[in-house]
Amino acid sequence: MDAKLSPNQGLNIFSGIGLASALATGLGLAAVICDLMGNRLPWQNTSLTMPLLLCAVISAAVGYVVVPLLQALKTGQIIREDGPQAHLKKAGTPTMGGIFFIPVAAIVACIMSNFATEVVAVSALTLSYGFIGWIDDWQILRRKSNKGISPKMKLALQIGFAVLFCIWLMFNQPSNITNIALPWVSFALPLGFLFWPLAGFVLVAESNATNLTDGIDGLAGGTVAIALLALGAVVAPTSLPLMVFCAALSGSCLGFLAHNRNPARVFMGDTGSLALGGALAAVALLTNSLVALFILSGIFFVETLSVMAQVAYYKATKGPDGKGKRLLRMAPLHHHLELGGWSELQVVAVFYVIAAMLAVICLAIAPF
Repeated sequence: MDAKLSPNQGLNIFSGIGLASALATGLGLAAVICDLMGNRLPWQNTSLTMPLLLCAVISAAVGYVVVPLLQALKTGQIIREDGPQAHLKKAGTPTMGGIFFIPVAAIVACIMSNFATEVVAVSALTLSYGFIGWIDDWQILRRKSNKGISPKMKLALQIGFAVLFCIWLMFNQPSNITNIALPWVSFALPLGFLFWPLAGFVLVAESNATNLTDGIDGLAGGTVAIALLALGAVVAPTSLPLMVFCAALSGSCLGFLAHNRNPARVFMGDTGSLALGGALAAVALLTNSLVALFILSGIFFVETLSVMAQVAYYKATKGPDGKGKRLLRMAPLHHHLELGGWSELQVVAVFYVIAAMLAVICLAIAPF
């Protein structure tokens, strides 16, 4: 179902186009400023700006070919009947959009980094998590319900790829990777063997957290784009190739927003959301940036907590009739806000601002 622009949408900042344009402009300026502060020329391959802009343009262009194909293949999203009633009109909008903007970023990043080993490894993990999401999306479409592969199967696949990535880390990175750097102090927390269970948890948790955030037009794409660019700026002093990867994936998210901003013509599906979370976690693990990741993932963390709190409260208040009380109107948090009277655009705008603030905080404590 192709969404049409309403007469009052235009370039108003509180329209889908306005928000996406403001985000793209803001991230573009931020990339240029970070490059100049890091003594990098914005038009170089090893910069934040060039991969960001290149992937944004390529992803947006590829989307104009892929989105109609997804429509022709009848990959329309199945909307939850118990979700916000305003979302029912989105039924039929193509999903699985991650199949075009995630590979674009991986390919461009590998080429621009001269196929640096760490970029190839992170790209492989990203595409692997995207593959898990694709299987889930495909099963949802095949069964014409909201139930894809079983949660146990999805978790098993996530853990499996996380283990493979951790094994690669173990044999290809220095032993001090198990020491977690802490901001403000010249001290690293030595975790030793405990680092590996933590690494696996971070990969699985981050991918699921971004997946939960993907529920409103432009929400996950925009907030992840901000987090990725900030993470790229943070890791630049220690790994230019991974900086390029982060900028490329951030740019691809912006290109995707050309089709996913409200009203969305396509959804990223689990194909995109699981891949984005895996990418954030993989880069943070490789560059000893877990503290930065935690700050940048503030929105994803709160969204996840809202779901956990909702489930726990419902179970704790369950009566003899088998029904419990709800802590929130609906989880995740963005649906709670919607049912409280917020429009999708208001939720997205506020979350963008919060994500930008978290990025500024993260950059402020980063050791440049």
